[in-house]
Amino acid sequence: MSKVWFITGTSTGFGRLWAEGALDRGDRVVATARTLSSLDDLVEKYPDAVHPLRLDVTDRDAVFRAVADARERFGRIDVVVNNAGYGHFGMVEELTEAELRAQMETNFFGAVWVTQAVLPVLRAQGGGRLLQISSEGGVRAFPGIGAYHASKWAFEGISESLHQEVEPFGIRVTCVEPGPYATDWLSRGSRQSAVSDAYEPVRAQLENDFVVGDPDATTAAILDLVDAAEPPARLILGRVFDEIEALYRERLDTWRAWQPVSRRAFGTPVGAGGS
Repeated sequence: MSKVWFITGTSTGFGRLWAEGALDRGDRVVATARTLSSLDDLVEKYPDAVHPLRLDVTDRDAVFRAVADARERFGRIDVVVNNAGYGHFGMVEELTEAELRAQMETNFFGAVWVTQAVLPVLRAQGGGRLLQISSEGGVRAFPGIGAYHASKWAFEGISESLHQEVEPFGIRVTCVEPGPYATDWLSRGSRQSAVSDAYEPVRAQLENDFVVGDPDATTAAILDLVDAAEPPARLILGRVFDEIEALYRERLDTWRAWQPVSRRAFGTPVGAGGS
């Protein structure tokens, strides 16, 4: 059976590619974007299968209206792709309050509003798939992009709780964690704080020659994911597994080395719940 997708951030990048992949195989897509005209070519190519909606995910009321519109248009929603977001570059000290709040409003709060809006629909129909588009930056971090990491780590944390809360309703949640890809994320989807000269030595040490993947190759993986009978809670996309595995091994080694200190910090047991 064909599926109905609700995708945020469909104008470019992964959102556009995955929408096209779903449409090419006969699924229907509710495609949302901040600028409706960016979806014109998609609608022209798939006039009966695409329902375009203007949406700023930071507007909670608008998100709920969009989900209601989507359900009215196609009768159900099978796959939700929480994809809208951007990256903000700047050392932690360089971030202004407005910049940090804006990053969280889109990448974290906007994604939560979409999640809250679709859950009643998915529960009522007995299930569905939620693809929470995180990043390798949701499980590890680099200098100069702390605001982005904060938003993705928060998104991963709330999605981990969500996964356990909604599984009994037949709703499966997967955090998708792409590594670097040759999308327009840097050129069109990122912002930059004012630069402080104090951090030039740190910037000079940052690596800018990392190998990026072909974004077109991700579409088949996403289709496999939404069709899987038992989807994973997390899915890494790209060639970053070794780096992430090494990081987690380092964390485990550190926790083990400090385990005697950790255990001493427990003190004398005082009973269940601390009573």
